[in-house]
Amino acid sequence: MSHSYVAFIDESGDDGLQKFREPGRRGGSTNWLVISACLFRQSYHLDAVRWRDSISDKLVNKKSRNLHFMDLNHGQRIVAAQTIASLPLRAVSVLAAKRPIPAGIYTSKNQLYFYMTRYLIERLSWLCRDYRPHVPEGDGRVKITFSRRGGMSYENFRGYLQHMKNHPPADMKIHWPVIDIDAVDAQDHKSNASLQLVDAIASSYAAAVEADFYGNYEPRYAEILKPVTYNRIGNYLSYGVKVVPKYDDCGLDEQQMKFVDLFK
Repeated sequence: MSHSYVAFIDESGDDGLQKFREPGRRGGSTNWLVISACLFRQSYHLDAVRWRDSISDKLVNKKSRNLHFMDLNHGQRIVAAQTIASLPLRAVSVLAAKRPIPAGIYTSKNQLYFYMTRYLIERLSWLCRDYRPHVPEGDGRVKITFSRRGGMSYENFRGYLQHMKNHPPADMKIHWPVIDIDAVDAQDHKSNASLQLVDAIASSYAAAVEADFYGNYEPRYAEILKPVTYNRIGNYLSYGVKVVPKYDDCGLDEQQMKFVDLFK
């Protein structure tokens, strides 16, 4: 039997833990790593190209239908977020503040990325379980596709998931019956319309917490996406928006707190 859902995962930022970016200076590691997923019914899978094209068609003088959020100007990003917020999908994001991370914790390649992605998979599993009464088709499982990132082995990530399934950490509550570990794969951003949609979601949330060159943040994109962000009875911060560590321990400034306040 086919999957009930498909989920696509992309990130904004990097997992570097030194020489962080400062406003007014070029280069350096991002202060945040944001990893997002968009999930929708498997039966909508072929509609994703049309959804992506519906954004591109609204962007004046855009020569390619391929969508990359960071290449858009502010007005175009607003339009992209507004269009995504009207689609039959759900968004989940985990946001890691990297400055508070003590030295020596994440020393292996992709270790921080794997650790944060487990929070994302956890929430995707809850989302699939919650929506199963409304999605009777398929076997209840989700097929997960990552946007391919250089230097990451997806075979190793599947092994990581299998290890957690066999030896679950005490603080982890993944609903394993909906996660198809063997089906986890990766594709190139430019060849997959669904990955281009989730790129816009990840970049939208990152814009709310990662300062630009001038030290400013833009929470409007994330605010626009709130209607499609996973929540339970209005609780977003435990479900569709996971901040690590707890936002009280992230050293957020006044502008960044406006983002958190949107989802309280």
